[in-house]
Amino acid sequence: MKKTIWVLLDDRMGSVGQAKGILQELDDDFEIVEKKIVYTKLAALPNWIRGKKFLIGVNKKLSDNLEVEEYPDIVMSISRRTAPIALWIKHRSNGKTKIVQLMLPGKYGLKDMDLVVVPQHDHGKVQGQNLFYITGCPHRINDKTLAEAREKWTAEFLKLPRPLTAVLVGGAIKGKPFSESNASMLADAIAYMQEQTSGSILITSSRRTGKVAEDIIMSKFNGIPTYTYLWGEKKENPIMGFYALADRFVVTGDSVSMACEACGTGKPVVIFTGKRWLTAKHMRFVKSLVDEGYATDFSSQNLIDFMPQKTLRPSAEVAEKIKSMFD
Repeated sequence: MKKTIWVLLDDRMGSVGQAKGILQELDDDFEIVEKKIVYTKLAALPNWIRGKKFLIGVNKKLSDNLEVEEYPDIVMSISRRTAPIALWIKHRSNGKTKIVQLMLPGKYGLKDMDLVVVPQHDHGKVQGQNLFYITGCPHRINDKTLAEAREKWTAEFLKLPRPLTAVLVGGAIKGKPFSESNASMLADAIAYMQEQTSGSILITSSRRTGKVAEDIIMSKFNGIPTYTYLWGEKKENPIMGFYALADRFVVTGDSVSMACEACGTGKPVVIFTGKRWLTAKHMRFVKSLVDEGYATDFSSQNLIDFMPQKTLRPSAEVAEKIKSMFD
């Protein structure tokens, strides 16, 4: 009989994507139940106040039912706000339910969690035998999802000259805007790479990019065959097609999920860090990808010729760790 996993899914779509990346690696071995969580204003309280004996901060009318007779073997918590809910479930199950927590939720309840998945760039904040460190973050890219996307999107990009350079642009972070100078620097570097290799550009931008920075980047691509999915465009998101069919990637260093997904393709990835923009945490993240051979950065001398030493698939690593909890 399969073990059961409840996954607590809230409105943090980045965290939801990480969880689903792990769950697709567990689908053959576990019965997976998604539990939608909707919050009240009290969810903003510190976790030690919310505690584990009551569902403080959970809108019970809009959330999926959590009060049952039989609790799961595992509950997966995907954020700081879902952590007290996972602790409540373990408490209600009299300790039967094991907790898998994605990312550090703070110190409250940490010792009661059975597996806490922590990015290497967060290393050093806390210590514990239940902590499992990974490079980057879990994501949805694997051989199956790439094959499905290849079949779906090949015709869309067929007429574009190769090689295809996918450009994944993030933007402002923690009060630091994506400046015009950084946008111009990024666009010049991409244009230079395209001059050396020819081919086409596939580009997507974010709400955080900003219209001014987006316009600066696009102005440098005049005359270059380009496929766009810019913020606000009303068409299907082609990002999985980018991952499946691009020959190389340029990713801004603020976009942890997109950088990890690009490194999950096994293709060359160049990361743009800009100037006076990224936080120390983001810089540690970029350094971890570069040091371990998954990517290179714009300061590298082998910008055009870089080939990754390995493929980043942390979702599979976490899935194996979860399976081992029942060995």
